[in-house]
Amino acid sequence: MRAFLKVRRNKGAPGTDQQSIRTFEAHLGVHIRELSRLLREKRYQPLPARRVYIPKANGKQRPLGIPAVRDRVVQQALLDVIEPVLERTFSDASYGFRRGRSAQQAVDRIKEHLVQGYEHVVDADIEDFFGTLDHQVLMAKLHRIIPDRDVTHLIWKFLKAGVLEEGQWRHTVSGTPQGGVISPILANLYLTELDRSLERSGLRMVRYADDFVVLCRNVNQAAYAFKQVRDKLGKLKLSLSAEKTRITDVYHGFTFLGHTFWSGGGTLYTFPSDKSIGAYKDKVRIATRRQQPRNVKMVIERLNPLIRGWGNYFRHGNGKTRFRRLDEWTRMRLRSFLRKKRSISLVAHTTYPNAYFRALGLVCLADLMVPPSVTEQPYRRAVCGKTARTVR
Repeated sequence: MRAFLKVRRNKGAPGTDQQSIRTFEAHLGVHIRELSRLLREKRYQPLPARRVYIPKANGKQRPLGIPAVRDRVVQQALLDVIEPVLERTFSDASYGFRRGRSAQQAVDRIKEHLVQGYEHVVDADIEDFFGTLDHQVLMAKLHRIIPDRDVTHLIWKFLKAGVLEEGQWRHTVSGTPQGGVISPILANLYLTELDRSLERSGLRMVRYADDFVVLCRNVNQAAYAFKQVRDKLGKLKLSLSAEKTRITDVYHGFTFLGHTFWSGGGTLYTFPSDKSIGAYKDKVRIATRRQQPRNVKMVIERLNPLIRGWGNYFRHGNGKTRFRRLDEWTRMRLRSFLRKKRSISLVAHTTYPNAYFRALGLVCLADLMVPPSVTEQPYRRAVCGKTARTVR
């Protein structure tokens, strides 16, 4: 029952049985008792996940597997049991999908390493991680940590449940579907061996799920780190993406979790990446399209959660100028929406000043920005090549 409440809170679409959360809840007691009975009798069999695709920024598509609601409930109950056990084995370098950890903490840790002089970066990307994760390797890791064979066998069933795509069932020989409740924790378990290996080598790593960077003191150490990562992933039956993996440094800039890290004039800057800004604009364009039966107040009510969510994610850093430009661009979209709706050809900014949109409750990104505190001031390079903070 607790697992169902979490599934309901996370919402989500129906799986292959076309049963929604609402219809499942209509007969909740019956469903929970039936699932409990099947699990006790070891007769529970998950349904194949429904395969859908979402577009990626590079024009490709990301496959998602949507489990049935009944299977999401069982996965959530399973996760609640195994998470405390697996958490004890995870590395401090791992931040993705862990309680008490966040993307902002990962960004802050990268800043700390950069300030400490780890300015050369292996910007790594694993080729199709969730699609190529080896089941046998994963199960061997699970068996070493979780002695209960019934629990590990249940995880095995989820891995082998397959997917339903274009009306046909497809067997899954590797990988864990993105969209499954337990997929993130299995990903963390799988890559913990990589985390530990780099820690033993004295390298600084920050990982969020399958995205990670290794920070080094010089280019030779970065080359060594690249070889270490490639060799360890090879043992895990994974490979680096030749297209996306590179060795760089903070002076040329690199992007992680949507943030760009760049050093110029002796100062470290972090701000939303061009890709993140493009994704934000795409969402605003959809929300402000002129061919919709809404008035401007309704459009603003739809925009505000989007603006607030994006702004809160990037509010720490040096994105104030970008925030202001995006605010101007968003108001321009609203003015265009109003002109089209009302067929007004007057000058836009005189007809609808900024105060007009504020009065309607429009959230501004610039208002969400957090000014850096004294302890968060960017570092500056000293003449000797060491890092030093500005003295005030």
